[in-house]
Amino acid sequence: MAKFTSESKERVKDAADILEIVSAYTDLQQRGQDFWGNCPFHDERTPSFKVNPRDKLYYCFGCEASGDVFSFVEEKEGLTFPEAVESLAERFGVEIQREDEDPRAEERRRRRAKLWELLERTAKYYERFLWESPKAKKARAYLMDRGLSEDILRRFGVGMAPSPWDQVLTGSQRAGFKVDELLAAGLVQKGRQGGHYDRFRNRITFPIRDERGRVLGFGARALSPDSKPKYLNSPEGELYRKSNTLYGIDRARGPIAKVRRAIVVEGYTDVLALHQAGVEEAVAIMGTAITPEQLKILGSVTSDIVLALDPDTSGQEAMVRTQQVAMKQGMRIRVAEMPEGVDPADLFQTRSGEEFDSAIEASRSLPTFQVHAARKRHTLSSAEDRDQFLMEVRPMLATIPGTAERAELVRTIVDWMDSSQGLVERWLNEDVESASSVSSEGVVEPPRSTQGAAGRMAQEGQKRRPSLSPRETRERALMSMCIAQPKVGQRFVHQLTEGHLSPSGAAVLSWLKEHLDDPLAGLPENDQEFRSLVASLVMRAETEPATESAMQLNFDLLEQQRLEDGIAAAQKKGDYEVSTRLSRERAQLTDRIAHAGVVG
Repeated sequence: MAKFTSESKERVKDAADILEIVSAYTDLQQRGQDFWGNCPFHDERTPSFKVNPRDKLYYCFGCEASGDVFSFVEEKEGLTFPEAVESLAERFGVEIQREDEDPRAEERRRRRAKLWELLERTAKYYERFLWESPKAKKARAYLMDRGLSEDILRRFGVGMAPSPWDQVLTGSQRAGFKVDELLAAGLVQKGRQGGHYDRFRNRITFPIRDERGRVLGFGARALSPDSKPKYLNSPEGELYRKSNTLYGIDRARGPIAKVRRAIVVEGYTDVLALHQAGVEEAVAIMGTAITPEQLKILGSVTSDIVLALDPDTSGQEAMVRTQQVAMKQGMRIRVAEMPEGVDPADLFQTRSGEEFDSAIEASRSLPTFQVHAARKRHTLSSAEDRDQFLMEVRPMLATIPGTAERAELVRTIVDWMDSSQGLVERWLNEDVESASSVSSEGVVEPPRSTQGAAGRMAQEGQKRRPSLSPRETRERALMSMCIAQPKVGQRFVHQLTEGHLSPSGAAVLSWLKEHLDDPLAGLPENDQEFRSLVASLVMRAETEPATESAMQLNFDLLEQQRLEDGIAAAQKKGDYEVSTRLSRERAQLTDRIAHAGVVG
């Protein structure tokens, strides 16, 4: 993909409101010119996350998450740098240009943009028809009878496709769209006798959007009992992939990050009912089983997933695949058992929402739920029935090897079967490898995760950064002070060498030698880690005591480390002349540090 022009990136950065973006994930309070809140990248009780709205930067003094407005969107929305720029440009109405874009790539990009425009235009048309046409009275009545308010319906852009066969077809053509674009967007289909007609007719429409709020397609519910199927989705195409999509993710992403949990339901109206009730972390899978791709989308903002649907309808194999993927990604999946024959929307319409809350609180891990669900299907009164039961639970138990949860479930099964634990373990281990070895891609492989439960249940977005070494701590302190006082800092920046620094510090030093007056200008697009490190130094520069004596002290400590490294290397080579010379230099330096009142 061609790079964006520097001017485009600067326009996007200037237009982007980092406070609005970050506030979707954590509450911010102003202190002076900056804003503080609990870090959205790790769990904490005392706010240590600082946002600088002037330079569009953030920094956590706890986990050291850092960066600019682009890297925040990259991290929290799971986007690449170009995607983050595009997302912010769309959100804040900035036109962007690219440098020497490949004509074919440009044509693909323009086509996708045209399809998104067509789908958004159609969504608005359906929405207007629902609220303004007398012919939509029945649809409005149905939605109101479901307990859904006009506010929530408008918030999600719910609409209605009219009955005539060519309303979208002819209207879109008049607006300049081609039939092949209408086909690609899934809005029309070919007739048996030739020609084309609208795919959605006399149906309530639910726009399906991606994380960035772009319409990918529609789900449509029939109003007439004679219309089949009851629900009709857009066909798979250039934009819409059912397995890659979660209904409501554009509105739920921020709430999911704030409450550190996602609730997954099956239907569109379930999502609407939950959001209306204030449960805004709800999304729908639009199917019977959550997919690895959908888990990946949710995994970018949380590690805690609650399924408020009937996993039995998904099939055992699908649930095993789900658990395998979740284990690999460090996610925890729980199941909230709904009353039989009742979906979440019904709970809020005909019963108390407290019943739903109770179901969520009582949710059990997916393996535990599946084992107990299998027990309900078997009497265990015969050898054949016990064999069938064990065959059902083996694959799921194989996804959690070596865990306390598995051990507890085995003890429970022993009690149910009134048998010895050794015998049950042997039965469960029979063919367990073959039973659990199908990956989400259909490739045969053994279970990969053998770590304990605590290790797999990492909190949402937790940054597992290694602790900084003393050298890294000193070099970052010195470079942040050099940024704060560039006139004095120039001397130290040019005195430092790679021998003083860690690999990451050496890369930043090379950058600061050319950009000390404006370290954020022109940072490389394709190295998010480097951009975040520079941003963290700029943020620290606002609070780091930046005196010449403090700079000198940190430089001397880095020099001391450099000398110690040189002594060790010389001794390893047997070069005692160099070792002795460096030892004398180290002794002199140590005296100077001690004279400054600091124990080195």
